[in-house]
Amino acid sequence: MTRHELLGREGRRVKEHYRKEADRVGLPWNGRVYIPGDFNAGDPLNQAITAAAQCMYGVAQTTVAALGCSPGLGFIHSGHELAFVLDIADLYKTEIAIPVAFEEAAHSPDDVGSRTRRAVRDRINKVGLLKRCVGDIKRLLLTGDTAETGAVDEDVDRVLLQSDHGIELESGRNYADEVPW
Repeated sequence: MTRHELLGREGRRVKEHYRKEADRVGLPWNGRVYIPGDFNAGDPLNQAITAAAQCMYGVAQTTVAALGCSPGLGFIHSGHELAFVLDIADLYKTEIAIPVAFEEAAHSPDDVGSRTRRAVRDRINKVGLLKRCVGDIKRLLLTGDTAETGAVDEDVDRVLLQSDHGIELESGRNYADEVPW
């Protein structure tokens, strides 16, 4: 499939999940309404979905940055400075973010954004998402056993850090207390 076809398939998958969650919690579903920069423009359910999605983007962006990956080099999303972050967040959106958003909106429309963010946080901790996210990114980007063990194959290109003093160091760790300059 082309990247465009994959993006369309993902959109259909998410829309179907919205319908299923609405049926599960007994809420009417009138479609996704999101106006960038205007959280209050949506109904409580759309506000909950937005809050949950933002949490997922935060987890994905934090993990991508912590692993030293480029946030803009996406597999499915492209043309956005956070394309890879969006790709990673989408891996977990239907499992974590959407069900929590619908549950919180069904519970009460009051303070739905804050309640949803806290509930997403709790679900993230319960399912061990950060650890899963790290493992999934490694499996996406690394080859063979490297993804599981972290061992580097000498025949594979390696990313090195180069100082202004001509010293090359392995990337992926903090050398602040070890480097002599």
